[in-house]
Amino acid sequence: SSFLMSCGDDEVTPSITIDEPANYAFTRNGSSSVSFSGQTTRIAMAEELISALKTSTLTATSLAAMFDHQEGANDFSDSDLNASSKNVKSKVAASSDLFSSNSTDASAIKADFDAWISTQANDVFPNWSTDAAKGVAGAIQETGGGSTRYVNANGLEYNQAVAKSLIGALLTDQVLNNYLGTAVLDEASNRVDQEAGTVIEGKNYVTMEHKWDEAYGYVYGASQDAANPNTTIGSDDSFLNKYIGRVEGDTDFAGIAADIFNAFKLGRAAIVAGDYTVRDAQAAIIRLKISELIAIRAVYYLQQGKAALEATNPDMASVFHDLSEGFGFVYSLQFTRNPLANEAFFTRTEVEGFIANIYPTASQANGFWEVTPANLQTVSEAIAAEFSFTVEQAGS
Repeated sequence: SSFLMSCGDDEVTPSITIDEPANYAFTRNGSSSVSFSGQTTRIAMAEELISALKTSTLTATSLAAMFDHQEGANDFSDSDLNASSKNVKSKVAASSDLFSSNSTDASAIKADFDAWISTQANDVFPNWSTDAAKGVAGAIQETGGGSTRYVNANGLEYNQAVAKSLIGALLTDQVLNNYLGTAVLDEASNRVDQEAGTVIEGKNYVTMEHKWDEAYGYVYGASQDAANPNTTIGSDDSFLNKYIGRVEGDTDFAGIAADIFNAFKLGRAAIVAGDYTVRDAQAAIIRLKISELIAIRAVYYLQQGKAALEATNPDMASVFHDLSEGFGFVYSLQFTRNPLANEAFFTRTEVEGFIANIYPTASQANGFWEVTPANLQTVSEAIAAEFSFTVEQAGS
């Protein structure tokens, strides 16, 4: 389809025609100009790390090496990942917009991940066959022969905390606050190069196109059909893709998958056409929709945990599992992006306040063992209040 954009009333100004393809497929000289292999690589590395966090024979050193992979190190089962110069850690809290001038928070966030990963190996792995109890790390099985969850002394599953927090700290931050930002898209001579069609040496793409594609890659880089990814949305990775699928499956939010994909596609077409007004409008849509997604899932898990906690005989393994996922999505809120401002919807301080409420560990409190339904409700309402959905819509 074509998308016409008029540049004002002055008849001398020609309107720009944007040729929007049906799929995310863009070519130059008959070959694809789309590339996001680095994003696909990092998603694969993160997947292996998440699995490794439940392999109790591994050491803190080996887990840390998977997070902060160095080129050629034998950290993964996949030889291509081992050969790669890329890693996950360097891109955590590393966006141009939020962290290039905030090394204090960036370092603190990387340190959070380092601590969760090492503590899983040092505190939880040795207690793999111990029964978890208040103040004791170990295993706890869901009632009726359900899944066994492995938690720290406060009931937190570190594997879930890491996985869900990476959705914010790695993927969301890179998409919303790095690659879709004008600081990256319009850096240096990017606009001039785009107008001239000046490709990067040895590549078939111009820098601005590539930056947009890298944002796309963090959402769809593991897709079975990356040009038409919504046919399998939700089943292609454990991160943003998975939860776009989950939220799409909630009738209250159906359409979000198309909204995100279509904004990526039209924005990329707008770059080719040189229409940066349309490009930036699409970036704003993506920022809002992905931020909403993080908030919706944060509230969802807090509400699931609350419902489980309010049962006559609470299944604490189930409570811990829901709240561990909720913990990660709440943590991820600090990487969202208000499209109307140069900041996240929630500050790091606000997020730390939410976590202190849902996972109380100050003055000998035992985290999820002692969380109250009232606190889960309070945090849920505070999150939903920033968006146009209700706690009830997100929580079911």
